[in-house]
Amino acid sequence: MVKLKRNICLTVQLILLVLFVFVANVSTTKEMATVSNNASNRVINLSTMALKLEEDLKNDLYSAKDTFTGDITGYGANCPMCSGHLACSSYYVKDGTTTYPDLEYGTVRIVASSSNLPCGSIVRFELPSISNDPIIAIVLDRGVLGNDLDLLMANESDASRYVGRKTKSYDVLRIGF
Repeated sequence: MVKLKRNICLTVQLILLVLFVFVANVSTTKEMATVSNNASNRVINLSTMALKLEEDLKNDLYSAKDTFTGDITGYGANCPMCSGHLACSSYYVKDGTTTYPDLEYGTVRIVASSSNLPCGSIVRFELPSISNDPIIAIVLDRGVLGNDLDLLMANESDASRYVGRKTKSYDVLRIGF
């Protein structure tokens, strides 16, 4: 129910954003489209309002829904027991693919998780040996226990060299698809 209310709220905000952007772009005069609120003598620039709404939507997209602590390890698609097909999808990674094009989050890394996190969940964690920026990853594989995550790397050698085993906290940004 909470997820449904959140989705309805995000949909309404998105419709308002599109409407504001449309109104601002369709305006045929050289002046900026504005709305006056005579009660408090404030003028709101519609373009600014649209940018603020877009910023709020982005901030909500990247706000943590939950936080866990677990071991983060790495694995390569070329591991001896790996078929190259991920457990949560038919996505094939034996060719060295380590990312997935998510509709909401763009290109994200791939991780394996236990069933504690549903397939399609988005997580964020820091791993300076891989990137100076936080890593955004999607759960598309299984094979670990508890709260642990296993980051997909191009090969087993990179997995052990750059990831190893580190106990880290990570944020859950989305729960399931």
